[in-house]
Amino acid sequence: MNVHFIAIGGSAMHNLAIALHHKGYTVTGSDDEIFEPSRTRLEKLGLLPATEGWDPARIHAGLDAVILGMHAKKDNPELLRASELGLKIFSYPEFLYEQSKTKKRIVIGGSHGKTTITAMILHVLKENGVECDYMVGAQLEGFDVMVKLTEDAPYMIFEGDEYLTSPIDPRPKFHLYRPDVALLSGIAWDHINVFPTFENYTEQFTEFIRLITPGGALIFCEQDAVLKEISLYTREDIEILPYGLPEYVVEKGVTRVIRGGRTYALNVFGKHNLMNMEGARLVCLQLGITGEAFMKAITSFRGASKRLERVAQKGTMTVYKDFAHAPSKVEATIHAVKEQYPEDKLVACLELHTYSSLSEAFMSHYSGTMDRADTAVVYFNLHALRLKRLPDITPEQIRKGFGRNDLEVFSDSSLLKQRLQNEAKTNIIFLMMSSGNFDGLDLSAF
Repeated sequence: MNVHFIAIGGSAMHNLAIALHHKGYTVTGSDDEIFEPSRTRLEKLGLLPATEGWDPARIHAGLDAVILGMHAKKDNPELLRASELGLKIFSYPEFLYEQSKTKKRIVIGGSHGKTTITAMILHVLKENGVECDYMVGAQLEGFDVMVKLTEDAPYMIFEGDEYLTSPIDPRPKFHLYRPDVALLSGIAWDHINVFPTFENYTEQFTEFIRLITPGGALIFCEQDAVLKEISLYTREDIEILPYGLPEYVVEKGVTRVIRGGRTYALNVFGKHNLMNMEGARLVCLQLGITGEAFMKAITSFRGASKRLERVAQKGTMTVYKDFAHAPSKVEATIHAVKEQYPEDKLVACLELHTYSSLSEAFMSHYSGTMDRADTAVVYFNLHALRLKRLPDITPEQIRKGFGRNDLEVFSDSSLLKQRLQNEAKTNIIFLMMSSGNFDGLDLSAF
């Protein structure tokens, strides 16, 4: 099969391109900018475009499919040429669904925890020798790729994102996967540039539940009030499986889960991760993994990249980075670290990087989220505001939104680095939270 990728350099797109290459497809692609690690990974397999930019000459009648990435625009010359030739044009999620039609599809959705839950499931399946295809949103320990597609695997595990499908398809991605088993971890308003009201955002998850196949299952966190309400109106032809917080203790910096009279020491911590684990356990039970086999396997799970990932430790100083950026994620992550290290000083630093987080109208949703940090710091880049065409925000507006007068605010990464390096380095935890990278700040150099 001959497939061309428009915007091959994206994180998701280049992983799908690699997966199809491994499957034996002929893969070509184009993009107007390709950054690391996509560039090196594509180049290694001979998939890197010879030149950057768009060229309609790359589109020809011999293509079996064109896969369109979100980075492209509606007037992309290659897209227009593909339309003229009447070629099959797929979005990223549409093509993944086509690849999984004959498999049992498990889709992990929710405003938070998707990557971690998906990673937990994949880890347990691998430990138990269960073959599956998958798509996950982060590089995982023990897995070479973020997308795997085969002919024979009986299952396909999707991380189900609620963001838009493509420049020409405004449906949320996870609406296209039609799950046999669906998991929802929680609902907290996000992507306000696409979903302008909370009701509009919530409706996307209600529709996702409607799309579960007849005879399927919905697994959801019953501690989420919105999900609990939605579940009351779920169809009668699907199984409803709620989950919550398991029994646990924290001893000498180690979280231990208590189940069936046995204690299991984990490498991850935090109430949100314990609930993520419970959701993953219910999914694995649906796939034939016993409860005991799940617990034995999950003890060796070390987390997904950038999800409470420890990036440095020097004596009694530890640095964690986390993908948290939405208010509920920030609060849960800070709570988790403070519970795990109650005697240490916690310096929590959040980068405002997304459209929602940089919007003054949304800022009040962060009120109280950083209260448990001993020192709270917020960083933002004026360039990010320009790219998103948002008006300037001031430190005073940010402090008001977060409801914390002693909040330290920086918009210069060099000054932020200097401030953090001047902090005492004994019995201290640095928690760096961002969906970006603090403009290249070396998190191991504090």
